[in-house]
Amino acid sequence: MTTEEKRILDDLAKSVLEMDEDLARSAASQAVDARIDPKTAISDGLSKGMEAAGVKYEEEEYFVPELLLCSDAMYAGLDILKPHIPKDSVKKGCAVIGVIEGDTHDIGKNLVKLFMETYGFDMIDLGRDVPVEKFVETVRDNDVQLICMSTLMTTTMAGMKRVIERLNEEKLRDKVKVVIGGAPISKAFAGKIGADAYSSTATEAPLTAADLTTPGGLAH
Repeated sequence: MTTEEKRILDDLAKSVLEMDEDLARSAASQAVDARIDPKTAISDGLSKGMEAAGVKYEEEEYFVPELLLCSDAMYAGLDILKPHIPKDSVKKGCAVIGVIEGDTHDIGKNLVKLFMETYGFDMIDLGRDVPVEKFVETVRDNDVQLICMSTLMTTTMAGMKRVIERLNEEKLRDKVKVVIGGAPISKAFAGKIGADAYSSTATEAPLTAADLTTPGGLAH
C-alpha cells in the first residue's frame, strides 16, 4: 500500500469518526481516482471509522446522536463508492437478511447486504428488529437458499436460536443454510445453536454464503 492510499483510507475512517460528510465524500472520490478497490475503501476505511465510533459509544464518549451523525458520514462515502463495486454477473441464489428482534442496529447488516448483492445474491431485506416468525414466514413463502441474521446485542442472541428451532418445527430447516454474525457472535455460538456458519466481517459474508450454497460446499 502506498503512502497516498493509506492517507485516503485514514481520511475515510476519520470522516466517519469525526462525523464529517464532506470529508467522507472527498476521500471516497479520491479513493475512486486512486483506483483503490472500493471494497477495501469500505472495509479498511469507512467501516474502521464506524468501529472506532462504536468504541467511543461503549466508553460513553459518544451517544446515540453522535452515532447517527457518524452513520450519515459513512453513507455519504458509500454513495460514492457503491457504483464502482464490480457486480458478479453469475447469480448465486436468493438470501433473506435481517437483524434479529430487539436490536435496531443495522449498519453492519446493510454492509453485508451490499457485498452480498455485488457478489451475485438476490437479497430480501427484512430490516432490523425482525420477529422470529418473519424469518420463518419469508422462508416458507419464497424460494430462498440462505438466511443471514445479525445482532450487536448479547440480549438478543437467543432469538437466532429460536429462528432455527422454528425452521425445524416447520420442516423448513433443510431448505436453507443459516449464517449469523455481529459483534457478540462467535463460531462456537453458531455451532451451539445449529447455524451453518459464522461470518466475522461484511466482506467475508458473501464468500461464506457462496460456499454454503454451492453443491459440495459446507454441510450442516
